[in-house]
Amino acid sequence: MPISTQPIIQDDQTIDDILNTVKTIAVVGASPNPDRVSHQIMVMLMEHGYDVIPINPRPGLEEIAGVKVFPDLGAVDRAVDMVDVFRKPEHLMAVASDAIAIKAKVLWGQLGVVDEEAARLARDAGLKVVMDRCPKIELDRIKLDRMTKSKDN
Repeated sequence: MPISTQPIIQDDQTIDDILNTVKTIAVVGASPNPDRVSHQIMVMLMEHGYDVIPINPRPGLEEIAGVKVFPDLGAVDRAVDMVDVFRKPEHLMAVASDAIAIKAKVLWGQLGVVDEEAARLARDAGLKVVMDRCPKIELDRIKLDRMTKSKDN
Protein backbone atom coordinates (compact mmCIF):
# COMPACT_ATOMS: atom_id res chain seq x y z
CA MET A 1 0.00 0.00 0.00
CA PRO A 2 1.48 3.40 -0.92
CA ILE A 3 2.23 5.81 1.88
CA SER A 4 -0.33 8.58 2.08
CA THR A 5 0.73 12.09 1.25
CA GLN A 6 -2.65 13.51 2.23
CA PRO A 7 -2.46 16.02 5.06
CA ILE A 8 -4.56 16.07 8.19
CA ILE A 9 -7.75 17.79 7.02
CA GLN A 10 -8.01 21.35 8.24
CA ASP A 11 -9.87 23.16 5.47
CA ASP A 12 -13.38 24.32 6.27
CA GLN A 13 -15.02 22.95 3.11
CA THR A 14 -13.82 19.38 3.65
CA ILE A 15 -14.79 19.52 7.32
CA ASP A 16 -18.23 20.81 6.30
CA ASP A 17 -18.54 17.94 3.81
CA ILE A 18 -17.61 15.41 6.49
CA LEU A 19 -20.13 16.78 9.00
CA ASN A 20 -22.84 16.93 6.33
CA THR A 21 -22.34 13.32 5.19
CA VAL A 22 -21.56 11.24 8.28
CA LYS A 23 -24.53 9.74 10.05
CA THR A 24 -23.09 7.52 12.79
CA ILE A 25 -20.42 8.83 15.17
CA ALA A 26 -18.65 6.77 17.82
CA VAL A 27 -17.42 8.98 20.66
CA VAL A 28 -14.34 7.33 22.16
CA GLY A 29 -13.88 8.54 25.72
CA ALA A 30 -17.52 9.53 26.20
CA SER A 31 -18.21 10.40 29.83
CA PRO A 32 -21.38 9.81 31.85
CA ASN A 33 -20.61 13.04 33.75
CA PRO A 34 -22.68 15.92 32.27
CA ASP A 35 -19.98 18.38 33.35
CA ARG A 36 -17.38 16.76 31.07
CA VAL A 37 -16.88 18.14 27.57
CA SER A 38 -17.05 14.66 26.02
CA HIS A 39 -20.55 14.23 27.45
CA GLN A 40 -21.66 17.68 26.29
CA ILE A 41 -20.34 17.15 22.76
CA MET A 42 -21.96 13.72 22.57
CA VAL A 43 -25.34 15.18 23.55
CA MET A 44 -24.90 18.09 21.11
CA LEU A 45 -24.16 15.64 18.28
CA MET A 46 -27.33 13.73 19.15
CA GLU A 47 -29.30 17.00 19.11
CA HIS A 48 -27.93 17.63 15.60
CA GLY A 49 -29.44 14.31 14.47
CA TYR A 50 -26.38 12.08 14.45
CA ASP A 51 -26.60 8.46 15.58
CA VAL A 52 -24.08 8.65 18.44
CA ILE A 53 -22.39 5.64 19.99
CA PRO A 54 -20.61 6.23 23.32
CA ILE A 55 -17.40 4.23 23.83
CA ASN A 56 -16.21 3.81 27.42
CA PRO A 57 -14.66 0.65 28.92
CA ARG A 58 -15.74 1.41 32.52
CA PRO A 59 -17.13 -1.80 34.05
CA GLY A 60 -20.83 -1.57 34.82
CA LEU A 61 -21.41 1.50 32.66
CA GLU A 62 -24.37 0.57 30.48
CA GLU A 63 -25.57 3.88 29.04
CA ILE A 64 -24.72 7.54 28.71
CA ALA A 65 -27.49 10.08 28.07
CA GLY A 66 -29.87 7.18 27.47
CA VAL A 67 -27.65 5.58 24.81
CA LYS A 68 -26.11 2.11 25.11
CA VAL A 69 -22.37 2.25 25.86
CA PHE A 70 -19.87 -0.06 24.18
CA PRO A 71 -16.52 -0.89 25.81
CA ASP A 72 -14.57 -0.46 22.56
CA LEU A 73 -15.04 0.13 18.85
CA GLY A 74 -14.82 -3.58 18.08
CA ALA A 75 -17.92 -4.27 20.18
CA VAL A 76 -20.15 -1.80 18.28
CA ASP A 77 -23.09 -3.56 16.62
CA ARG A 78 -23.44 -1.34 13.53
CA ALA A 79 -21.41 0.55 10.97
CA VAL A 80 -19.59 3.68 12.17
CA ASP A 81 -18.93 6.60 9.82
CA MET A 82 -16.80 8.72 12.13
CA VAL A 83 -14.74 8.06 15.25
CA ASP A 84 -14.53 11.18 17.44
CA VAL A 85 -11.69 10.81 19.97
CA PHE A 86 -11.65 12.30 23.48
CA ARG A 87 -8.53 10.46 24.63
CA LYS A 88 -4.98 11.63 25.20
CA PRO A 89 -2.81 11.71 22.06
CA GLU A 90 -0.78 8.70 23.22
CA HIS A 91 -3.95 6.58 22.84
CA LEU A 92 -4.70 7.74 19.31
CA MET A 93 -2.64 5.07 17.54
CA ALA A 94 -4.68 2.29 19.15
CA VAL A 95 -7.94 4.10 18.36
CA ALA A 96 -6.80 4.62 14.75
CA SER A 97 -6.10 0.88 14.44
CA ASP A 98 -9.55 0.09 15.83
CA ALA A 99 -11.19 2.64 13.50
CA ILE A 100 -9.49 0.97 10.55
CA ALA A 101 -10.58 -2.47 11.74
CA ILE A 102 -14.26 -1.44 11.88
CA LYS A 103 -13.99 0.31 8.49
CA ALA A 104 -14.84 3.80 9.75
CA LYS A 105 -14.59 6.57 7.15
CA VAL A 106 -13.29 9.38 9.37
CA LEU A 107 -10.92 9.60 12.34
CA TRP A 108 -11.48 12.87 14.23
CA GLY A 109 -9.18 13.94 17.08
CA GLN A 110 -10.67 16.54 19.39
CA LEU A 111 -8.90 19.75 20.36
CA GLY A 112 -5.41 18.84 21.56
CA VAL A 113 -5.68 15.27 20.27
CA VAL A 114 -2.99 15.00 17.60
CA ASP A 115 -0.69 12.14 16.61
CA GLU A 116 0.94 12.35 13.17
CA GLU A 117 1.77 8.62 13.09
CA ALA A 118 -1.82 7.65 13.93
CA ALA A 119 -3.01 10.08 11.26
CA ARG A 120 -0.68 8.53 8.70
CA LEU A 121 -1.84 5.02 9.60
CA ALA A 122 -5.50 6.03 9.22
CA ARG A 123 -4.93 7.92 5.95
CA ASP A 124 -2.98 5.00 4.49
CA ALA A 125 -6.03 2.84 5.23
CA GLY A 126 -8.28 5.31 3.38
CA LEU A 127 -9.80 7.24 6.28
CA LYS A 128 -10.19 10.99 6.25
CA VAL A 129 -8.39 12.46 9.24
CA VAL A 130 -9.24 15.60 11.19
CA MET A 131 -7.28 16.49 14.32
CA ASP A 132 -7.20 19.29 16.84
CA ARG A 133 -10.73 20.39 15.90
CA CYS A 134 -14.09 20.14 17.68
CA PRO A 135 -17.30 19.15 15.83
CA LYS A 136 -19.34 21.53 18.03
CA ILE A 137 -17.21 24.49 17.03
CA GLU A 138 -17.33 23.41 13.39
CA LEU A 139 -21.10 22.88 13.42
CA ASP A 140 -21.56 26.31 15.02
CA ARG A 141 -19.33 27.81 12.30
CA ILE A 142 -21.31 26.07 9.54
CA LYS A 143 -24.58 27.38 11.03
CA LEU A 144 -23.16 30.91 11.26
CA ASP A 145 -21.87 30.70 7.67
CA ARG A 146 -25.32 29.63 6.45
CA MET A 147 -27.03 32.43 8.38
CA THR A 148 -24.58 34.99 6.98
CA LYS A 149 -25.04 33.74 3.41
CA SER A 150 -28.83 33.79 3.71
CA LYS A 151 -28.72 37.39 4.95
CA ASP A 152 -26.50 38.34 2.01
CA ASN A 153 -29.04 36.94 -0.50
